[in-house]
Amino acid sequence: MSRESQTAQPAATGRPELPGTVPDHLRAELIAFRRDLHMHPELGHQEFRTTAAIKARLEKAGLRPRVLKSGTGLICDVGEWDGARPMLALRADIDALPIPDAKTHVSYRSTFPDRAHACGHDVHTTVVLGAGLVLAELHRQGLLPRPVRLLFQPAEEVLPGGATDAIESGVLDGVGKIVAVHCDPRVDAGRIGLRPGPITSACDRLEVSLSGPGGHTARPHLTTDLVTAAARVAVDVPALLARRMDARSGMSVTWGRIETGHACNVIPMHAELSGTVRCLDLNAWHDAPDMIHAAIDEVATMHGAKFEINHVRGVPPVVNDPAVTELLREAMSARCGSESVEDTEQSLGGEDFSWYLEHVPGAMARLGVRAPGDTAKRDLHRGDFDVDESAIAFGVEFFTAAALLDGRRNGGARQ
Repeated sequence: MSRESQTAQPAATGRPELPGTVPDHLRAELIAFRRDLHMHPELGHQEFRTTAAIKARLEKAGLRPRVLKSGTGLICDVGEWDGARPMLALRADIDALPIPDAKTHVSYRSTFPDRAHACGHDVHTTVVLGAGLVLAELHRQGLLPRPVRLLFQPAEEVLPGGATDAIESGVLDGVGKIVAVHCDPRVDAGRIGLRPGPITSACDRLEVSLSGPGGHTARPHLTTDLVTAAARVAVDVPALLARRMDARSGMSVTWGRIETGHACNVIPMHAELSGTVRCLDLNAWHDAPDMIHAAIDEVATMHGAKFEINHVRGVPPVVNDPAVTELLREAMSARCGSESVEDTEQSLGGEDFSWYLEHVPGAMARLGVRAPGDTAKRDLHRGDFDVDESAIAFGVEFFTAAALLDGRRNGGARQ
């Protein structure tokens, strides 16, 4: 189903009195903004055009965005922080993925052959931008009880994630809690998924290099058969770990690349494997490197292969704070009714939003982007990924409701 033919519909009626809805002209503008980002995806640490576009629109609204010292990404406060009352931060990630856009039926297809917004970061960015524009208007009307920080973070897809650099640059100064959304193609537009506690997994990158004397395939007994050794590492290491780690930890080693050899009759001297380590449990994630390295040592040594391991630590699980999760539940219920919120399971996907939660409480919601009734499978990180663009306005109003509810409860109290 083509998303281009669909138009955003007004959010549900019968809401309690809560300002911060999206006027029709802004709905159309935000859809156009998202499509422009989709056509011009930029990889992590290269988001210069994206940063400039966000900055220009915020400045047009009379706000004062500040580009991060890395040169991409920015923050912008709506309202004046008084140095005493911590702000709520709305976070978006702005980078794209190095995969081709496989959609051929939309005019906003990526204009770059090897890049695509296949994880929905263009939607996340547009939602936070839209929320900032609506909140700025409320602030002008004297209806914003507490300042709100907009955070547009670069390089989420680059381990260990751009969040670490953003935090070091001071994006959390003055922030008391932080919230975010992530597109979920399994949830209908107009709904969100919530889960207190862990909602994503830890994610690391694992690279293994094997070496040994090669030779003729007619005489494998005179060589280290690295093709067989690589195959056994690929199969046996995950199997060993499945019996040595608590099954409840949800640890998974999955290979994405195996490379060795150049000719059918030559046993190679080198082999490489790379993949990911994912883990649902934080304590198990801390134990994982030693366990994985021991398993690789055991299998490689059995086949006489020398080995080197590059275990790149990525991100811990996103652990949603229960109180902030409840704030998000109340915000979406206020906008669209309690039936618009559904419980969701913990995912094995990784997200560097977790680094913010090492410093302040927060929560991430899954933003429904599936067109109701659409049965096509549009999973994340696939070239054909697309969204029902009505989700943008729902996301904006969800965030503005969260900001208003949080501000009303805490805006007058000095902390």
